[in-house]
Formats: sequence, C-alpha cells, structure tokens
Amino acid sequence: MKKTLLALAALSVFAVQAEPLTVAATPVPHAEILEFLKPALAEQGVELDVKVFTDYVQPNVQVAEGRLDANFFQHQPYLDEFNKTNGTTLISVAGVHIEPFGAYSSKIKQLDDLKTGASVVIPNDATNGGRALLLLQTAGVIKLKPEAGITATPRDIAENPKKIKVRELEAATLPRVLNQVDLALINTNYALEANLNPNKDALVIEGADSPYVNILVTREDNKNAEAVQKLVKALHSDATKTFINEKYKGAVVPTF
Repeated sequence: MKKTLLALAALSVFAVQAEPLTVAATPVPHAEILEFLKPALAEQGVELDVKVFTDYVQPNVQVAEGRLDANFFQHQPYLDEFNKTNGTTLISVAGVHIEPFGAYSSKIKQLDDLKTGASVVIPNDATNGGRALLLLQTAGVIKLKPEAGITATPRDIAENPKKIKVRELEAATLPRVLNQVDLALINTNYALEANLNPNKDALVIEGADSPYVNILVTREDNKNAEAVQKLVKALHSDATKTFINEKYKGAVVPTF
C-alpha cells in the first residue's frame, strides 16, 4: 500500500513539474508532426499543447503578443515579410522541412493545355504569391520583370503570352475554388488537407532544393527556453525524419 501511495505521489509531482508548451500550427503537416512528438516530449517533462489554425496571420500575432509560445507553419521569407509589415521581431529557431509548392488543375492535364485567357489563382500574401509567380515563370507560362523577386506581384508580369488572368486569394481558400478556375497555385499544406497528392496531382512543382524551409518560430526572449529547445531537438530527431518520409512520401521533405 505504501509503495502504491509513493508511486502515485511521484506521478503527482511529475505532473505538477511538467512544463507546458503551447505551439500554433496549421493542420497538415505541421500539427500532425507535432502530435507525433507529444509522447516523446512528455517523457522529457514537456506538455505540448498544439493549437490548430487555418490562417497564416493569427499564429504570428498570438506568439508576438505572448499568448502562445511558438508556431510552426511558415517559411523564412514569409516571416521576414510579416515582421517588416507588422513591426514584430519573431525569430526562427529551427528549420524542419520543405513543402514543394505546386500548380493544380481540375480542367487540364498539363500546362501546355492552358488556354488563352485562363483564370489562375495564387495566394494573396506577398511571399507565397511571389513564390507562385516564380513557379509559373520557371514553367514558362509567364516572364517577370528582371527586378521582381520573392515578393513579386501580378503587376510584375512582363510577358504573358497566354494572357492568363491572375487573381490573388487567401491561401487557405485555393483548394476550394480549384474546380472554378483553370489553374491554382497551392501551398502543399493546404493541398494535402484537400487530399491532393503533390507528387501525382501537381502539373508543375518546385524541386526539393526549394529555399522555402518551414521553420519553428518564437520570440527572442523565448528562444533559449528549455521546453522550446527540447522541441527543437525532437523536431530534428531521426524518428521525426522517418515519420515525415513515411507519412508524406516526398510531399514533405526533411531538411535536417
């Protein structure tokens, strides 16, 4: 009886000492990866609480305001643009994976079939919109002005031989309008949520050498917190690499 009580007391002490860590993430693959890590982190005394978001704004806002400890959904160019636009100073503490960006269609089987005046939708945030336009340029659909970079907009299109009509929409809505347009440039996390297989369904897709590495983000004052560093180590583990490779089969590519 005494042994049982002592064991229960020990468990109670462990529960009290468990350090909470609240991380925002988009559903696929970020939240799925974090959920996979929960048991391992629990063994290290970290109680990981994953808050799922479907937009790209609130996760940064809430980390900056101190309502959340960290987030996992974005790449460095997006974070840089967000900090610049909003006056925040969020930082990356770990690069985890690449989600090759792709172009999808329910109306054509290859980009050569894109008709004159075709309707094309891209994300409406600066970096992902620019990323979409750069992919269209790589595929030979358009040509951008020489000075256009990763934040290119439709106004930077210099040559448009097929006179495609580009519209900017919130990234999360793009899979839902796929059957209403000729072509949609969709972030892989949203493509996966919509049961699109980037390796099979994308008409064109970024290579694995894409510079858009998805990162774990927090505040400067929180970067060395023990729980955050334990999460970084868990994200960079062999177990996480195996999980990503087996579950996403090349649609998500580890970078560590």
